[in-house]
Amino acid sequence: MPPTVVKSRPAHRCSECGFAATRWMGRCPECQAWGSLSEVGGAASGGLRAVVPGPVTGRARPIAQVELDGSRAVPTGIGEFDRVLGGGLVPGAVLLVAGEPGVGKSTLLLEVAHRVAESNGPTLVVSGEESTAQVRLRAERIGALHPQLFLAAETELSAVLSHIEEVNPSLLVLDSVQTVRSPAVDGTDGGATQVRAVASALTGIAKSRGMTVILVGHVTKDGAIAGPRALEHLVDVVISFDGERHSTLRMVRATKNRFGPADEIGCFEIGDGGVVGVPDPSHLFVSKRAAPVAGSCVTVTMEGSRPLLAEVQSLVAQNAGGGSPRRAVSGLDPQRLAMINAVVERRGGVPLGNSDVFAASVGGVRIVEPAADMAIALAIASAAKDKALPVGMVAFGEVGLSGEVRRVGGIGRRLAEAARQGYTLAVVPPDPGPVPRGLRVVEIPDLGSVLNRLF
Repeated sequence: MPPTVVKSRPAHRCSECGFAATRWMGRCPECQAWGSLSEVGGAASGGLRAVVPGPVTGRARPIAQVELDGSRAVPTGIGEFDRVLGGGLVPGAVLLVAGEPGVGKSTLLLEVAHRVAESNGPTLVVSGEESTAQVRLRAERIGALHPQLFLAAETELSAVLSHIEEVNPSLLVLDSVQTVRSPAVDGTDGGATQVRAVASALTGIAKSRGMTVILVGHVTKDGAIAGPRALEHLVDVVISFDGERHSTLRMVRATKNRFGPADEIGCFEIGDGGVVGVPDPSHLFVSKRAAPVAGSCVTVTMEGSRPLLAEVQSLVAQNAGGGSPRRAVSGLDPQRLAMINAVVERRGGVPLGNSDVFAASVGGVRIVEPAADMAIALAIASAAKDKALPVGMVAFGEVGLSGEVRRVGGIGRRLAEAARQGYTLAVVPPDPGPVPRGLRVVEIPDLGSVLNRLF
């Protein structure tokens, strides 16, 4: 009987997202792009080839004997940025910084490159979106001129590699990865194939030379990082740089960090002199007023290891126009607010069924952790009853559907921050632990009891 011959089937790959298919289709089922699938050759045949031992890059050693000197973080001199990174820039690391246009990414990274040039030798900034003259003007405005800071404007990967060989920098900033293309790879400029090829090439060079690479990435209209998901897996650190356009506050968060915590936050304020770190940003999220007003409550949120004071405001108005009551949210989770509304009405006895409820955070900060449930509930109840909460009070705790108040993490640090900021009363879940001096703590087991006590 003649042996069975396994025929290879042609493979087709999308030039936009990298999706592979066994047949040609007019539209990619993954990214919905038209005419992006092209044949790339035959698929692998069914047999498994034998794998023999080959050369190794280095012999295995006991883990305690592995050297750490080349992997220690080097501080940049910008405290808030180093806090997010876990101490500073690690040699050979690849960072991806993403954010909306105009949020201040290029300005912050130019300042980072300037600080590294002062302390650690040559740095190279390659811009694919601006000319060197435009970058020079920004550097003059923020005072980032230095003889060890080199600028280049390139959109070809081969030219970028030539600059790296010539300058031999300790830090490379590429602004942005979507504007640089590799001539060795097919695909549209800024497409998934090109972005993956450019990032892979720079990652290999960073690891071999011990050079830190910072890639600036674009974001989609939904706020997600543009490009293939493999780009986030390829890099070592993913940083999100965001902020409201009408506010000067900018938040830097690490969503992935192989060298430190992935939940830290850095606060910056943007102005004429560039992006300036704000080591104590709690005052930015709390209103300053002469007298207390109804519908306002201060809470303490945890951003990584940092406690931050944040104010929640609410407005409850009678729905005079008929129809369904409105529920509008800014800076809070809409689904969480809807749940808290129901708990306040059902367990707290506050009628809200025929009222419009509006809730927002102060200062443009986004509050998503469940520890703010208590403050949101008290703000809604205060607005509905038109009675202000006591002066100098903070509240935090997770509210359940049955109205119980649950414990949250970091209660000690939250209470210490509230006492440091001058607050004298804290409404917290049961069993908070040690209480700082000068702070009176009221333990609340359920939402109904705190509403009866306050109102």
